Amino acid sequence: MKATFKITLKAARINVGLSQKNAAKQLRIDAATLRNYEKGKTSPTWDIVEVMEKLYKIDRNNINFFRNDFS
Repeated sequence: MKATFKITLKAARINVGLSQKNAAKQLRIDAATLRNYEKGKTSPTWDIVEVMEKLYKIDRNNINFFRNDFS
């Protein structure tokens, strides 16, 4: 079985060189909302996930949307 590794939502954003503020602006959400998504406090809607896929240039299946206990 092939192992699949997922990256965090924050890593996906950083990989395309966006700050939280700039990413939130392009996602048309508040920066605090994006921060909550990245911390796993809340989850994005499917509509936001679709925009994230395009903005971050990564398939949703390769993003870990869940909070990491070590973060």
